Order: sequence, then structure tokens, then C-alpha cells
Amino acid sequence: MLCGLDQNAFSQSKEQFEVVQSGMRTKSFMNKRKFFGIPSRVRKMLKCIRSGEQVKMDEIDHSSDSLATRDYSASGYSSRPGEVDPKLDNSNIEEAESSLRESGYLNYEEARALLGRLEYQKGNIEAALHVFEGIDIAAVIPRMKVSISRRCEQNRRRSQSESVPHMSMHAVSLLLEAVLLKAKSLQGLGRYEEAAQSCKVILDTVESALPDGLPENFTSDCKLQDTLCSAVESLPELWKLAGSPNEAILSYRRALLYKWNLDIETTAKLHKEFAVFLLYSGCDASPPNLRSQMEGYFVPRNNLEEAILLLLVLLRKLVLGKIMWDPSIIDHLTYALAVSGELKALAHQVEELLPTTMESKERCSTLALCYYGEGKDMIAFNLLKNILNNRENKDCLLELLMASKICGENSVFIEEGIDYACKALSILEGKCSQVVSMSNCLLGVLVSAKSRSVVSDTDRAVLQSKALQALETAERTMSENNPYVVFHLCLENAEQRKLDSALYYAKQLLKLEAGSNVKGYSLLARILSAQKRFSDAETVINAAIEQTGKWDHGELLRTKAKLQIEQDQLKNAIETYTHLLALLQVRSKSASVEKRILKTRRKHDRGLEMETWHDLAKLYMSLSQWTDAEVCLSKSQVISPHSASRWHCTGLLYEAKGLHRDALNSFRKALDVTACILRLLGGHPLPVVKSFLMDALRIDRANPSAWYNLGLLYKADLGASPLEAAECFEAAALLEETAPIEPFR
Repeated sequence: MLCGLDQNAFSQSKEQFEVVQSGMRTKSFMNKRKFFGIPSRVRKMLKCIRSGEQVKMDEIDHSSDSLATRDYSASGYSSRPGEVDPKLDNSNIEEAESSLRESGYLNYEEARALLGRLEYQKGNIEAALHVFEGIDIAAVIPRMKVSISRRCEQNRRRSQSESVPHMSMHAVSLLLEAVLLKAKSLQGLGRYEEAAQSCKVILDTVESALPDGLPENFTSDCKLQDTLCSAVESLPELWKLAGSPNEAILSYRRALLYKWNLDIETTAKLHKEFAVFLLYSGCDASPPNLRSQMEGYFVPRNNLEEAILLLLVLLRKLVLGKIMWDPSIIDHLTYALAVSGELKALAHQVEELLPTTMESKERCSTLALCYYGEGKDMIAFNLLKNILNNRENKDCLLELLMASKICGENSVFIEEGIDYACKALSILEGKCSQVVSMSNCLLGVLVSAKSRSVVSDTDRAVLQSKALQALETAERTMSENNPYVVFHLCLENAEQRKLDSALYYAKQLLKLEAGSNVKGYSLLARILSAQKRFSDAETVINAAIEQTGKWDHGELLRTKAKLQIEQDQLKNAIETYTHLLALLQVRSKSASVEKRILKTRRKHDRGLEMETWHDLAKLYMSLSQWTDAEVCLSKSQVISPHSASRWHCTGLLYEAKGLHRDALNSFRKALDVTACILRLLGGHPLPVVKSFLMDALRIDRANPSAWYNLGLLYKADLGASPLEAAECFEAAALLEETAPIEPFR
């Protein structure tokens, strides 16, 4: 035996280094280190690197050679001795001395770890990797596990240590650091998968030795804790670089679920990085498999839920002041909850934040977006007004545009919305063409809404011209094609019965959205129906059904049924309505499974189902199938007993049966036809009937039925001019020629 190793081991170790043994000799190398005060016992340590021996404390003498100069000068890796940084050397010397003090010797693997670190610190990545690859880490892992577990449990039974010799914690730290530096060297050379596997060895070793996690104050060796922390942080990133997203997700979960004694900032950093990866990576992760899950605790089922959970944990730490304020956490949480349809939950989280955590303007703006997304427009509008009425808030462009958009959807605030849009345009002054385009578009939408509420035909024509001009300006100034702008420009042309222009923009919209939006198909079909091209319109609807998902087929199927009725295909229309009702029933049953996704659409679906029953009832009325029509109305009553639309259909049924008094009781809920029934029954003053018809026309000036009934009223009124009746009949005829199968809006 020679210093603890047999002759064969000695020969094998010596042969490994003879391949690269040339260049500088030890004398100059040792003199270099002697200049910095290297103890003589460390010189003996360097000798063992050449021979692969374990050097004991009482055997230390002067060495004649050093691997630091011999092993890598010949390979072209190492720097010249004169370029060595004394600080780097001293750190390695201190590590060597610590290992010698603890264990009494420095073995081959530890010496290579020190030398590899030196090469890595000097920037010789390939040389460092060459050194690290000479360490048989698999052979020392069992000893490292024993040492780690012993360090954790000092009174543990020593049966395991009898068969597997242990090593000092300093040696464990040194070797684990070598594995980490090897992983970083591989990463620097672009060998990401190998780097990840190397980094994983560190975590596997520690986790296997301590299955329940690291105890508090596990080790006083800061270097070991730093190595573990760096490995935990690096592993997910390496798997991402290697193109293995599922492994990255598992690594993130491992980092957060196992007790690594990470500081709170590092843990928060991992939380955020993991949440961002789940949200934007495009990888569908399987749900986490928690080993110890208490009953009643929430377990995320998909990427979105897991990301939201992580971000909520971070937000709680922000509120408690445990971590520094990071506005991106709110941004990511806003996106995640918006996608999941939980804007109310987001509003609740923002409201819970301390006033000093978030600026008042940003808080109100975020809450306004949340409430607007939840359909609570007035709450959102009031929050925006609080921002806009505060003179201290200078840059409020986003709030101005959002307020004008809300005003465009509420006829009460049209004038206020126009002021907001004009103010936004004055602030921009041509700075950003895309925002200027959107501002002009919102202005056009608002002016168009105002035109529908004025009484004077002259004023209406002027406002319609201004609305169209603003929308055309928006279309010209947009730097990128904006479907929102094109849609409203198409809609305005259609409502002004400029059907050729509307058809052009509808086709542009369909091309721009690549057929992905049901609204584009529906608008194109309605424009074609206004041109009485029912067959072409049905072809468009059929194409839309093929190109879109089945949950988007509701409105399309209803339009298709109406087109079939116009073409006297009544049986086909009944089949289409039946298909639509079946689809709505299936979606209603699946609502419990996809509760969050369908929550915003539930109200829309119930309204669509009710209107479908009404359409089917009207179809049966046209076939004089009274019983079937009554069944349809009874189905509608279950959905909404007090629906004005249902009373309207009930009135139509009574009218078809000749029961005019019963029809009148039903039509009291429907403004646009009440006047017609009053005229048939007689006994009511004509001004009352006229007021109903004028109210109907104020709601929709392009309603041919209202114009026709107003003409009948003028004809029956002996004091009215025949010219007025003729003008009403002419308007009704002209509007009927260009009336779509369904309203454009």
C-alpha cells in the first residue's frame, strides 16, 4: 500500500496525468505560491494530484511537481503562471487547509475540485471542464449522503457508516461546488442538457440524504448553502435552455416544495419565474402530485390555476412587506385572472392592497378595467371620472379612451364621451398613429350613437356624415390593420345603407381576422341578406360553421335558420333551430365543468335560447300550428317569466288567433307593435298611437314596420295630409328593400 492506495491504483492515476505531463516544472510554480505565503503542507497536497494518492498530515513534505502547471499547460488550456490572480490562489489554499484540518488528508477528487475551480475562475472553461470530468462523482455520492445525513442527525445509528466511509462537510461542499461549476461550464459551451443533468445530481444527492428537507441551521458552511441555492435556481433555467419545458416545470415544483432553506427573496424570485413560465411558455403541464396534501386544500388543475396560485402567494408577501414591491406581479396576475374570467377576484385583490403599495391612479385604472370586464360599466366609469377630474393626474390617455368607450355603450353619456375622445385627440397631436386611429374610431362610434338619438333628419344626416368621416380617418391613420376600426367602419356604412362599401369592408375584415371571428361572418351575411342575396349569405354562414368552434355556432345557426325561412325552406329552418337548441342544452350541462370559462357567456346563452324558442314559435304560427307555438312559449317562460320578448310573441300568437284584447295585454310590454294593436281595436286617441310609433322610430329609424304602421295611422286620420302617409309608405318600401335578415347591430 502507498499512502492508503494500492500500487495498481497508483499506476492508473499516474498514467492519467502522463498524457498531459509537460511544460512548466513545479519549482517556479511553488516559488510563485511561496511568495504569497503558502504553507508547506499545502505543497504536499498539490503533489497528491499528480499521483492520485491520499496525503496524510504526517506525510507532508515538499513536492517537486504540480498538476496546476503540468496537467494543462501541455493541453493549451491553462494560463501562464505569471497571469495567475493571487486572490484566486488564496481562496483555493484556504479551502485546502480547511479540508486538511477536518479530515487529515486531501484526496484525488477534492484536489481536482480545487484545481477545476481555479481554472473556472480564470475563465478557462474548457480546461475547468476537463478537470471536473476527471472526478468520479458517482463513486463519492454514497459517502456524501452519509456525511450529510450524519450532519443532520448526530445520534443516528452508525450501521450505514460501517460499510460506507464518510467525509467531512467541507469536502462535501467542495465536491458539490465542483459539480455545480461543471454544470456552468457545460452551459457556457452550449451543452444545456448535460449541464441540467449535472446540476440535478446535486439536488438528488441532498434530497436523497434528507428526504424531509434541510433542517434549520443545517450547516455553518455558507459555501454549501450557496451551492445548493445556485443549483436550485439554475436547474429550471437549464432545462428551458435544453428545450425540455416539462422538466423545467418539475424542477420549479421541486425547488418550491422541498425545504432548501432558501431566503425569502430567492423563493419569491422562483415563484415569479415559475408563474411567468406557466403563463407564457405554451406548455401544458400535468397537475402537481403532492406527497402530503391535506384534505380540503386547493390543488391546481392546470397551468393557469397554478400560476394564479403562485402570484397570489407573491401578492400576499407584498402586502405583508416581506418582499420588495414589484409592479410586474400585478401585471401578470391581471393577465392570468382576465384570461380565466376572474376579474372580480382581481378587483378584490387590488382593493386589499395598502394605499402606499400602489399609486391611486394606477389602482383606480386597474379597478376600472376589472369592473368593466365584469359588465359593471357605471362603477368603472365613476372610477375613471375620479382619475380624470383630478388635476394632478397629467397623463391620462388610457383613461380618456376607456371612458369614451364606455360612454359609447351608454346613450346617457354620449356627449361626455365625445368630449373625452376629442380631448384624447388634442393630447396626442399626431404622436402615435395607432392611438390616434383608435381615438378617431371611438369618436366615430360616439357620433354615430348620437345620430341615432336626434329627432331632426337634417341633424341626423350631418352627424352620420361626421361619424363616417371620423371612422374613415381612423382607417387611414392606423399603422397596422385594426379589426375593431374596420368592423365599425363596415357597420356604419351598412347602417347608412351604403351596402357596396359595407360589403368591401366586411370582406377586408374577414381577411384581416383570417376567419377567426364569428362577428365578421355574421356581419357579412347580414349585408348580403340586405342585398337579398340569401343563398350567398347562407353559404357564408356554412363556411363560418366549418371554420369556428362548435361553441361559437349559436348566433350563426340562428341567422342560418332565418335565411332558410326567407327562402321558404321552413322544414330546414325547423331542423336548424332544433340543432341550435340541442347545442345550447349541451353547453348548459357542461357549464359546471367549465364554470369559469362560461360564466361570462351564461347570460348570453340563456338570452339566445329564449329568442330561439320565440323564433321557432313564430315559425309554427306561420304554419298555423298553434299547439307547437304554445309549447315553445312555455319553454321560454321557464327561462324568463317576465321577458318583454316573450310577451311580444304571445301577443303575436293571440293576434294570429284573432284574440285582439288578449293580444293587447301582451303587447303592453312591446313598444314597437303596441300602436298597431291599438289601431286595430280602435277607441284610443290617435296621438297616443302616434307617440308609440314615434318612440319606436327613435329607437330604430330604419324600422320599415314602424314606418308602415305610421303611414296607416296618417291614412286613417282624416285631418292628416295624404302626402304624409305616402312618404311613410315610401320610406317603409325603401327600407324593406335593404333590410337585413337581422339588425346590423
